[in-house]
Amino acid sequence: MFIRRFSVLALLLMLLALPAQAQQPETGDVLITDATVLTVTNGTLEDTDILVRDGTIATIGQDLDAPDGIDTIDATGLHVMPGIVDAHAHIAISNVNEATNPVTAEVSVGDVLNPYDLSLYRALAGGVTTSHVMHGSANVIGGQCETIKHRWGVTAPDAIRMEGAPRTIKFALGENPTRVHGRGNDVPPATRMGVEFVLREAFSKAQRYQEAKDRYARERRTDPRAVPPPHDERLEVLADILSGEVIVQCHSYRADEILMLMDVLEDFGVGQITFQHVNEGFKIAPELAAFGSDGAGASIFSDWWSYKFEVYYSTAYNATILTRNGVTTSINSDSPELNRHLYHEAAKSQRYGGLSDDEALALITINPAKQLGIDDRVGSIEVGKDADLAIFDGHPLSIYAEPRMTLVEGVVRFDSEADPDDMRLTVDPEAAVDQGTLYTDHDHDRCMDGVNLVEFARSALAGD
Repeated sequence: MFIRRFSVLALLLMLLALPAQAQQPETGDVLITDATVLTVTNGTLEDTDILVRDGTIATIGQDLDAPDGIDTIDATGLHVMPGIVDAHAHIAISNVNEATNPVTAEVSVGDVLNPYDLSLYRALAGGVTTSHVMHGSANVIGGQCETIKHRWGVTAPDAIRMEGAPRTIKFALGENPTRVHGRGNDVPPATRMGVEFVLREAFSKAQRYQEAKDRYARERRTDPRAVPPPHDERLEVLADILSGEVIVQCHSYRADEILMLMDVLEDFGVGQITFQHVNEGFKIAPELAAFGSDGAGASIFSDWWSYKFEVYYSTAYNATILTRNGVTTSINSDSPELNRHLYHEAAKSQRYGGLSDDEALALITINPAKQLGIDDRVGSIEVGKDADLAIFDGHPLSIYAEPRMTLVEGVVRFDSEADPDDMRLTVDPEAAVDQGTLYTDHDHDRCMDGVNLVEFARSALAGD
């Protein structure tokens, strides 16, 4: 008995000890046949095949032959859409509201990614393959965010990063920063006016910092003893915002504050931003569309409002009004629970605004991809793009449709038929085990002669 217990425990310890940094993202080869393909950007294709090679969509057509050794997925009667992109999520991270200063651009949620978060799998069960995981909204200028792929099953934090995705950062307007800093810590901003002051002061400091760096670079050409300015990581990031290397993603609700931030950004030459939530975006849709060279993006809720005073006023027609005015609009979750049925949220916007199927699906695919600067890789079914695909048993905008399979770069990460029934249950380390299999109270009736995991480990280490 000791030998059997020790061998199981030793295997667990060895697996945990494997070097996380050595893990590389897996890609797959597969042929999906006879599907109704919802490309989003090029219409709907009936009885169509998709050939995936090395994680990339290689060919789209009919009656394609499967190369030797390639698995085939029969999608007869099924719908295939691009993997859903959530432009505002907080999964695979925790405790990421660095509320110690109204400006904390130096911190990054990418440093604390958690590939073990069960929310990744639950999101896959809703067809979501990419999430933009964000810093909290306590700060006027918060921390940097991270775009991740839902490569459920990897163990290295870096393995869920989306390689090459543009850098982004979280801003926040309104009640959150004024409550946390003004009323909470008696430091600016205490008012909505104070929020603008913090923004302008931070950008002005970043400008002077960059000017000092540029001056040093010029002086160094002729004077090898030139002294560089002291390094400041916060100002480095702010300077990158001003140069366009970091995309601003701003928590916002009220139209007046959204207009204020657009004025500030224009004054400092920043031409790219996506406003998050934007509950009063419908009031200023033309102004959003006219911002910068490509317009300001709007990533919204389909029907959430009135949960605090500054969100008192909104409409379920927000997405349609913004879309009809030429604003690149997406629907996000801001919630691990909502994250897994964003296709329902898109359907709500179709119901209340009369959007076409492609327009509604674009709210959760190509449009958020554009807002994150990753539309060259995800957001539509096109040759050359990542094979991030969600397979439904009906049209995904139907309330009766259910996701059946989700692929990330050609690898099946969710399969409703093949995955164990308890995959989406939270693992409880205090729960009993049966022959090494963990389960929760929901599966208590499946336990036969189970033991407590903690006691199991202790007895094995003690040599019992």
